[in-house]
Amino acid sequence: MKQVHLFSDGSSLGNPGRGGYCAILRYQDKEKIISGAQNDATNNQMELKAVIEGLKALKEPCSVEIVSDSSYVVKGINEWLDGWVKKEFKKVKNPDLWREYLEVAKPHRINATWVRGHAGHAENEKCDRIAKEEAEKL
Repeated sequence: MKQVHLFSDGSSLGNPGRGGYCAILRYQDKEKIISGAQNDATNNQMELKAVIEGLKALKEPCSVEIVSDSSYVVKGINEWLDGWVKKEFKKVKNPDLWREYLEVAKPHRINATWVRGHAGHAENEKCDRIAKEEAEKL
């Protein structure tokens, strides 16, 4: 199984407002950038959308290390998701996005790692910049 790093970030200008997201997929020395935008989006929605779109871009099952500055995404994946599924996402924000995440994550082995935002992590800074640029295009 290929080992892939998925660096991600989301942005919302207004929160909710114009939203942008970016994911950087890295496998060995290859890198692919996935980005996009959405109106009337929250920061958490864009953080999660970045992960979803990054996973969608994978063409085969992989071992994926997600690196994000969003504790919402990292704790959601590593700690909260099983409980949310058991209670059928009652009183959970963004259930549609979490269900989509579960679907695209199925073929992969996933671990999520939190990094401090705006602290000089090269890929996080790059994702942050691209996500903001995407939001500003709207």
